[in-house]
Amino acid sequence: MASENAAIEPEISVQANNPEFYEDSSAEQLITKKDLNKMVWRSLLLQASFNYERMQAAGWLYSILPGLKKVHKNKHDLSESMKSHMEFFNTHPFLVNIIMGIVLAMEERKQNRNTIRAIRVAMMGPLGGIGDALFWLTLLPICVGIGASLGAAGNPIGALVFLIIFNVVHFGLRFGLMRYGYNAGTNAISSLKENTKKVSHAASIVGLTVVGGLIASFVQLKANLVIHAGKAEIALQEDLLDKIMPNMLPLGYTLLMYYLLKRGLSPVILILITVVIGIIGKIPFPFGTIL
Repeated sequence: MASENAAIEPEISVQANNPEFYEDSSAEQLITKKDLNKMVWRSLLLQASFNYERMQAAGWLYSILPGLKKVHKNKHDLSESMKSHMEFFNTHPFLVNIIMGIVLAMEERKQNRNTIRAIRVAMMGPLGGIGDALFWLTLLPICVGIGASLGAAGNPIGALVFLIIFNVVHFGLRFGLMRYGYNAGTNAISSLKENTKKVSHAASIVGLTVVGGLIASFVQLKANLVIHAGKAEIALQEDLLDKIMPNMLPLGYTLLMYYLLKRGLSPVILILITVVIGIIGKIPFPFGTIL
C-alpha cells in the first residue's frame, strides 16, 4: 500500500502544479438560464473593442466574464482563465454564443485549459464562414427583398418588416445556440459537423431562389429597338425577347456581371461599365434609343 500511495502522490502534485489545470478542480453546475441570457445580451458588444492585434478578444472576455466569475471562486484560477480568454479571437458575431455555451460548460467542469483553448480556436474559423453564408448571403437578401418590395409598392412599414424578420431569426439563434452549446457541451461539436453541410446546402438553395426573384424585380433592362422588315415592324423586346423568356435581358446581364466578377474584375469596374452602358443606351440615335 505504501508503494502504491507513493506512486499516486507525485502524479497528484504534478497536476496541481501544472499550469494547464486549475488549482480548484471541484466541478459543479452553477450556471443558470438567467446567467446564459445575461451573457447573450453582453455578447452584443463583442466587437465594441475590436482591434487588429486580438480582434474580438476583449469583447469575448467581457461577454463570458459573468460565467467565469461564477465558476471560478479561486482568484488565481479566475485570473488564469481571463488571461487565456484574452488571446486572439475572431468569429461571426451572430454565432459566437454556441462557442460561449460550449466553453462555459468546459470551464464549469474544470477541464484542461489547453483543451478549452483548442476548442475555442477550432470553432471560431468555421463558424465565421458559416455565419457569413447564413446571414449576409442568405438571410439578409431575403429580408431586404421582402422589405424593399413592400417599400417599392408604397407600403411605409417595409423597413420595419425587414428589421422584425431579420432580428427574430438573429436573436432566436443567439439565445437558442447559447443554451444548446451549454447543454450539449463538447458533444455539440460532432452534431455541428454532421449538420453543417445540410444547413449550408439548404441556405444556398434558398439564397439563390431569392436572388433569382430579385433579378426579375430590381434589374431593369429593356430594349427599345424596333426591327423594320418591309412594312412590318417587330419590337425586339415585346415581340421577340419576351416571347422566348420574360426578363431575359436582366438575367443575361446579371449572369454577365457574375462571370466578369469571377474573372477578377472589381465591383467598382462593373459599376462603371453599367453606368457607361446606361448612358449609351439612352443616347437618341436616328433609329431611337437602344434601351
